[in-house]
Parts: sequence; C-alpha cells; structure tokens
Amino acid sequence: MLLSPLYPILDASYLNSRDDRRAYLRDVAEALAEAGVTMLQYRNKLDDDTQVLRDATWLREAAPASLRILLNDRAHLVRESDCDGVHIGQTDLSPDAARALLGPDRILGLSTHDAGQVRAGDLTSADYLAIGPVYATGSKADAEAVVGLEGVRQARSLTARPLVAIGGITLARAAEVRAAGADSVAVISALFNVPSPLLAKLAGDFLEVFR
Repeated sequence: MLLSPLYPILDASYLNSRDDRRAYLRDVAEALAEAGVTMLQYRNKLDDDTQVLRDATWLREAAPASLRILLNDRAHLVRESDCDGVHIGQTDLSPDAARALLGPDRILGLSTHDAGQVRAGDLTSADYLAIGPVYATGSKADAEAVVGLEGVRQARSLTARPLVAIGGITLARAAEVRAAGADSVAVISALFNVPSPLLAKLAGDFLEVFR
C-alpha cells in the first residue's frame, strides 16, 4: 500500500474542550484533503464507543474518498463508521483478531518499539508498521523509550513493509526521519496545535519537505 508522506494523528484532546466538535472535525478533514494528505488517524483513549463512533462517522462524512480515515484501537467500530481501517498497539487487540474484524480489504497498522516487535509485526497481516517514539514526545503519557534515528534505520532494515515513524517529529526534523528510512511521518502536536484555518498550509509545508 502507498502511504502519504504525512500521516496526521488527530487526538481527542484537541476536541474535548470544543463546542464546535463536529465543525472542527469537518474543517480538519477538508483542510488535510486540500493539502494532499491521504490518510488520517483518529485517536481517542478517553471517550466511550458511542462518542468515538459519532466522531468517526462525522469525519468519514466530511472527508473525500481520497482521505482514508483510520481509528486507533477500536477495530470493532470500523465497519459501522465506514472508516478505512484501524491502527493497533502492542497491548491492544492482536493483529489476527483485528484482521478478522476488518476483513481483507481494510487497512491494518501496527505500532512497534524495538527490533523484536518489528520482526514479529513483519509476520502479521499488518499493511504497515509504525516505529517510535523517534524523539521524546509529550502527546502520549505512556510512551515507550525513544528509539532515535538509528531505531528507524534498524526497522527499515528488518521489513519491506511501509514504515511510519512517530514521536516528537516536527517540521524541522521531518526530512532527517525520512532519510533514515521512514516512508511516512506521523505527526500530532506539531500539526494540530495551530488553528484549523492554518492547518492546510502547515500540512502542505510538511508535504513539501518530501517533494
């Protein structure tokens, strides 16, 4: 599968203080699609399935078909929300169980944090593997140990699958992460800390790094 060089992850922390939740989700989907982004992950560790399903449905309704929407962890909600896939971690549903829920055609991503997990992930039906955190990050309270650029290089040597690098990646760091072997960089705070009217330009700036 082909990955967008920029893989935004929208965390629910950017939504929970907003009165215009649905409008913000619409604006995010439209801005990212306008910039040329082709995949967005929605991560919500706080709310129940009802809220996550509502948010995912709003995102899918607002996004053009060119922008694939993945849920974090909630594989059982993918079909109902008509999303395009799921991203799971090492302590979530197993890749085999997630694939059984998704079927063969939807996207399955898997987080890895060391060489052993990359090797194991390469034997699953995951469509892409994520490696990280590359740098220290404040967007995840239970983040694993930093792997650095060398961790990205090592992961690249262990798998031919599309590789996403994640963790503390800024616009200034994106090029060196790609040069280390990542097909795509996942970005959270470096992208969503701006007002939504500026989102398309910032996403475009990230994509320009890779052209």
